[in-house]
Amino acid sequence: MEKFRPRLVQAAAQLSVDLTVAQQDLLLEYLALFARWNKAYNLSAVRDPAEMLERHIIDSLSVVNLCGGDDEPLLDVGSGGGLPGIPLAIVHPARSVSLLDSNGKKTRFLFQVATSLPLPNVAVFNERVEAHRPQQPYAAIVSRAFATIADMVDGSEHLLAPGGRFYAMKGKLPEDELSALAKGIKVERVHPLSVPGCDADRHLIVLSRAEDRGGQA
Repeated sequence: MEKFRPRLVQAAAQLSVDLTVAQQDLLLEYLALFARWNKAYNLSAVRDPAEMLERHIIDSLSVVNLCGGDDEPLLDVGSGGGLPGIPLAIVHPARSVSLLDSNGKKTRFLFQVATSLPLPNVAVFNERVEAHRPQQPYAAIVSRAFATIADMVDGSEHLLAPGGRFYAMKGKLPEDELSALAKGIKVERVHPLSVPGCDADRHLIVLSRAEDRGGQA
């Protein structure tokens, strides 16, 4: 995977993400594990490691500075192969990052990543989101592959701390999904993402509870 280092460094710089050499190493090790396990575990429809770097890791790096503070515990809900949670945990090693997925094969892969890299700030949970009951709620909940924003919010709202934020990674701006949100959920901000090497539309949508914002629209 060493041949992918120049591209990783270039893309991170374009995204204003300052990667140490150690963080580059971890991301490339993660890419190698992803490519190896994908053959048997079907983590992604993408089979080419070069394309995995572009469509998964670099795409995830586009939001690492937009998903709350380093001291805010974060949940990656429906984490799948660990995107964007693993890149977030690598770039912000002091941040507590939980990866939640109901698929046993995928969480076995996530356990392997967390232990072999290793990533001591990562916790992995093989549960349905509705059944997850952490000791403390999360200040930030992120998703990259959840069905709809409403599904994400409805399923995981019980996990969000007071004043917390949802961060939904999407392609084209999903106007229909936003209009379907419950009245108690407000769109705080929409970040258009410029992902190096990607011509498709990408957005990060930040949401919060209306009562957490003093009832303001």
